[in-house]
Amino acid sequence: MFQYLTYYEHILIIRLNEEFGMARPINCRRVASMPQANYFKPRGIPLSELEEVILTIDEFEAIRLADLENLYQEQAAEKMKISRPTFGRIIDSAHKKVAEALVKGKALKIEGGEFEMAEMRKFKCYECQHTWELPYGTGRPETCPSCKSNKIRRAEEERGYGRGLGRGQGRGCARTQQK
Repeated sequence: MFQYLTYYEHILIIRLNEEFGMARPINCRRVASMPQANYFKPRGIPLSELEEVILTIDEFEAIRLADLENLYQEQAAEKMKISRPTFGRIIDSAHKKVAEALVKGKALKIEGGEFEMAEMRKFKCYECQHTWELPYGTGRPETCPSCKSNKIRRAEEERGYGRGLGRGQGRGCARTQQK
């Protein structure tokens, strides 16, 4: 259908999309864990005197995968369930925001974005049959927390990613407005 449209008809469609907010929706990005701290600021400067840079949770995850875990963009994109070009745009935006905060002495606040949490991983001990959960991104446990045996395995049920925010906070994509 669209292959037969003229240049002017394409422009009209683009203008209507811009005018009425009909842009393509952003897909959720998978995030393994929430940041341990969500605010960073220069030392010795009162918070009231600082400007903020907002780094979204999905940008934080992109930095974790690319810079901390040294994954290639293709591998990191697979973990976040997004395309490689999308991952490239996210990591580029994240690097610019972190650089702006460091170079210009601004506070860095981590919040918001379009993301869904990866579910918890379940483990089971062969020795005592104890089961427990750990969030993704924390590594594989070496011993059972109950009996200290090293004969442990992943529990078969509920393997993979979940659609919730973890900790019973609901289901689906967290869509947070940025300021």
